[in-house]
Amino acid sequence: MKNTLGTAFNQLIDKLEGWVSAIIQNIPNLILAILVMIASYFIAKYINKIVSKIVEKRVSQKSISNMIARISAVVVVVAGLFLALGILNLSKMLTSLLAGAGVAGLAIGLALQGTLSNTFAGVVLSFRKKIQIGNWIETNGYSGEVIDINLKDFTLKEADNNMVVIPNKLILENPLKNYSLTTKMRIALTCGVGYESDLEEVEKLTKETIANTFDQVESMDDVEFYFTEFGDSSINYLCRFWIDAESMLEKLRAKNKAIIEIKKAYDKAGINIPFPIRTLQFDNKLKLDKTSIDKQFSNN
Repeated sequence: MKNTLGTAFNQLIDKLEGWVSAIIQNIPNLILAILVMIASYFIAKYINKIVSKIVEKRVSQKSISNMIARISAVVVVVAGLFLALGILNLSKMLTSLLAGAGVAGLAIGLALQGTLSNTFAGVVLSFRKKIQIGNWIETNGYSGEVIDINLKDFTLKEADNNMVVIPNKLILENPLKNYSLTTKMRIALTCGVGYESDLEEVEKLTKETIANTFDQVESMDDVEFYFTEFGDSSINYLCRFWIDAESMLEKLRAKNKAIIEIKKAYDKAGINIPFPIRTLQFDNKLKLDKTSIDKQFSNN
């Protein structure tokens, strides 16, 4: 029994000594492999910047240049990983990794269907000319400036400076309104004037005010004006005109400016913009029986 334990102990010691000696012998290779990985990381960052600058000179879409630069950086890092494994004499592990990549890829693909669909959607969005970084768009209930398009998600910056991150799949599958594809936007204003107003004067004054307020409106003829209905307390109208704008924020600013100037012009001309008015009419007159009221008070 003692001889068996002694033999097992000696074998364990021999194996440990072999492992220690192997580690000591491979320390230079280990250090070199670590240096290769570190170098590949910094080279990947440099390649990312260089490729991005080169592609930007040939392709106008920034999303495409960003995607190609990121893929190039990933390729450099993967190449560094394989080189480091080769330095550590782990070529058999490389063969096993490549052999198992097919089976593992199938399992990972089934488990990460959503992630992979977002990745492919990101590639498609990057090559779409009608969606570019810097555009002002509206989609999935959000409106804002496109900040980033990558292989995972789509980033918008709203007018209130909040960032909205949307999965690429939702962008690709849902309707999208791009305000930056056209350089003009139409402003539509609705208002009402009192029934005592001179409607022809209201129309002329409104058109003049819009034409004098916005440089893009060359004359009164470029302003559309239509009386639309006899309202409860006012005669309502619709006024429309075009401005040079590429974002919803510019449209809101123009509408705000138009409302202010129209209100000033109406006040100066004595044109009334009436409040909503409701009249209560009682056709039946209430009669009080003084005798019954006196009896009621006397009983109390």
